[in-house]
Amino acid sequence: MHDRFHISKHLNEALDQVRRQEHKALTQADDDRLKGSKQLWLFNPENLSDDRWIEFEKLKDQALKTSRAWAIKEQFRWFWEYRYGGNARKFFNRWYGWAARSRLKPIIKVAEMLKRHLNHMLTYFRHRITNAISEGFNSRIQSIKSQARGFRSFDNFRTRILFYGGKLDLQPPEITHYIS
Repeated sequence: MHDRFHISKHLNEALDQVRRQEHKALTQADDDRLKGSKQLWLFNPENLSDDRWIEFEKLKDQALKTSRAWAIKEQFRWFWEYRYGGNARKFFNRWYGWAARSRLKPIIKVAEMLKRHLNHMLTYFRHRITNAISEGFNSRIQSIKSQARGFRSFDNFRTRILFYGGKLDLQPPEITHYIS
């Protein structure tokens, strides 16, 4: 909940709520600027193709609530670049002030949640470790579970987890000499 992945997820969900609300209001006024733009707002800019980036550049520079929400979300990415918790805290306080004054309820809600958990987020700067590996492994286990549609016994489930999660090299060794 306090790691980069989950915080990014919360900010993306807030941004998408703002986009959906604004799209609904614009559509009622016969303005379809935001139609089909969900991907543009939620993808990392460096992952957009050149054509999509040009399209996004035109859209994000317009006076839209969604543009402001996107800028707030993107600015938070810099939080993780700090080396020291004190500097990260200063950055967060400036970012929080901007988010809290944004008048975008979903963004404000996430900013307040992050402020409540700031001390937990700052532990990253002391230890520089995350739970990304365990999250990835848990995702792999959930995938195994869903592919099997249930196991007859826990032992079978456990064996499959160990087999696929253990990264075992099951290729037979090459035979270097032959016995005649």
